[in-house]
Amino acid sequence: MSKKPLKSQSQEGSLQRQLSPMHVWAIAFGCVIGWGSFINPGKKFLANSGVAGTAIAMILGAVVMIIIAFSYAYMVPKYPKAGGEFTFTKNCFGKTTAFICGWFLVAAYLTNVPMNSTAIALIIDGLTGHRGILNFGFHYTLAGTDIYLGQMLPAMVILILFGWLNIIGVKKAGFVQTVLASLLVICVFTLFIAALVSAKAKGVNMAPIWGFDKAAAMEAGAVTSEIGQFAHKGSSGILSAILATFAIAPWAYVGFDAIPQAAEEFNFSFKKVSFIMIVAIVFGCFVYTSNNTVAAAALENWPERVMAGEWVVLVAAEELLGSFGKVLVGLGVSCAVLSGIMGFYLASSRLMYSMSRDGYLPKWFGKVDKKHGTPKNAMLFCIVVSLSGPILGREALGWFVDMSAIGASIGYFFTAAATLVTVRRDKDGSGFLKTMAAVGVAFSVIFMILQLIPIPGLNGVHFGKESYIMLLVWSALGAAFYAAQHKFFSGKD
Repeated sequence: MSKKPLKSQSQEGSLQRQLSPMHVWAIAFGCVIGWGSFINPGKKFLANSGVAGTAIAMILGAVVMIIIAFSYAYMVPKYPKAGGEFTFTKNCFGKTTAFICGWFLVAAYLTNVPMNSTAIALIIDGLTGHRGILNFGFHYTLAGTDIYLGQMLPAMVILILFGWLNIIGVKKAGFVQTVLASLLVICVFTLFIAALVSAKAKGVNMAPIWGFDKAAAMEAGAVTSEIGQFAHKGSSGILSAILATFAIAPWAYVGFDAIPQAAEEFNFSFKKVSFIMIVAIVFGCFVYTSNNTVAAAALENWPERVMAGEWVVLVAAEELLGSFGKVLVGLGVSCAVLSGIMGFYLASSRLMYSMSRDGYLPKWFGKVDKKHGTPKNAMLFCIVVSLSGPILGREALGWFVDMSAIGASIGYFFTAAATLVTVRRDKDGSGFLKTMAAVGVAFSVIFMILQLIPIPGLNGVHFGKESYIMLLVWSALGAAFYAAQHKFFSGKD
């Protein structure tokens, strides 16, 4: 099989080959790095895992993702169609299994769009220095959080605008994505270098390096000087600290696997796929680890700021670079959020287009815009679903993280498993590839166990109640689509 994509003319029902290697790297990296790399150090990483636990978890996660990436690099030339993991699973395990894989992959990708949009209100609050500046107009309370019309409007405008940009042409979207991803890299590297040369960034500030029990510390009204008594200690505490972040590695790195979703739109050789994936993962690992470490190193009292709900990366940047640091982080996180929305819109719509084209979803989702050569109806569905993010509010961020993590884990599992089946069938894979695929299967199962099953002694690792509810709702919606296509799945059509 040729590993060079064939040129094809745009026609109804087909996608246009307009994506360069730089476009594809930008899509993958932009998906990997969203709001979480800037917001989660204060919201999740530092308290749960500290500097050391987060760094170890992210590096281990990157290694696992690179292992899994070898399976993608092998499978993409075998099945160079939009759909990625869904297409692999369909060809190796049959219709029902492929639908399960595809449907939960849609969850992995699509939940990242409203997740990023929900962070827009946080960004505006942080950059203006006025918490609640968007708290105006109609409002209601959900999960203990007030949600205002003023918070919803900017997020909804961004969602509609970037959805439209994806509809009018993938080349335009690819160019915008490349600009956003490049600016993001520049911002993060600048902040990292500032921390290296500044006397304000100190190693002693990073304690407790394994994080602390945030709930207990807040209940006791602890200050930074007292935080040591709430620190994660001992083998059990350290293991929990690492696993709390490692368990969501599929969410942290989901996006490198968006590359196969656009396989029909590549204008370059598939031989470059593995290199592009690995570079996106490595860059992603650096951004997560760097932002988290800089936030702790630059702030003597970061535990207090974390408990107060402050945006610690922004505060740290301002401490290091003054007003310029605030602008730098504002630009970086804006690029991260917008590139995440753009990239996951592309991945979600291409996956739904592929599922519809093959009969797994109603034909409506597979309609390609005659003028622009993009899956218009699938994009419209993605826009409508994504508008739920601003409606559910900021507390939904954690729920979306969990949904993305389980969806990605399922996709990784089936890709690695399909690789083992294909290698055995075609007898063209090396022993190294077989080993990597087997390890990928094992780690995917471990991720799913950590996410779904409460394990005694490991606190803060598994899903919360709301995430289980969201998982059930998504499963029910999938069951409805499956039932709607029952003739196809039963083989009668």
